[in-house]
Amino acid sequence: MKKQVWYTLLAVAGIALTIAGVVWLRAGAENVVPYLCIGVGAGIFGHGTGAWLQYRALKDAPEARRRIEIETNDERNVAMNNRAKAKAYDAMIYIFSALMLVFALMEIDFVAVLLLVAGYLAVCGIYVYYRVRYDREM
Repeated sequence: MKKQVWYTLLAVAGIALTIAGVVWLRAGAENVVPYLCIGVGAGIFGHGTGAWLQYRALKDAPEARRRIEIETNDERNVAMNNRAKAKAYDAMIYIFSALMLVFALMEIDFVAVLLLVAGYLAVCGIYVYYRVRYDREM
């Protein structure tokens, strides 16, 4: 019962945030916050509703729930997921580099380029940290 209440609360909070964003937008707000409320609210609503529907569907099917849990935690699926993440990271490094170069050549606002560079360096720093950590463990 506890999970069902949590998922319902997430869905309701998502709806409330989305409605607040729409009302705020209709009131004439001229900033980005209402759009942010709508986007985040829709995401929270979708997550809560999806989790609630999955919980309801699998509540009376323990065999299906066990099969899905085994499939999710299967070593082969975990390895494939990690391999896909690694390929996405490799592609992201080149994409972010090209995007930073294009933004700099287009003379986009300096703060925006610096934010993109900071994000890029944060990702690279996280990679180096975990690479060193895993190297020490193994």
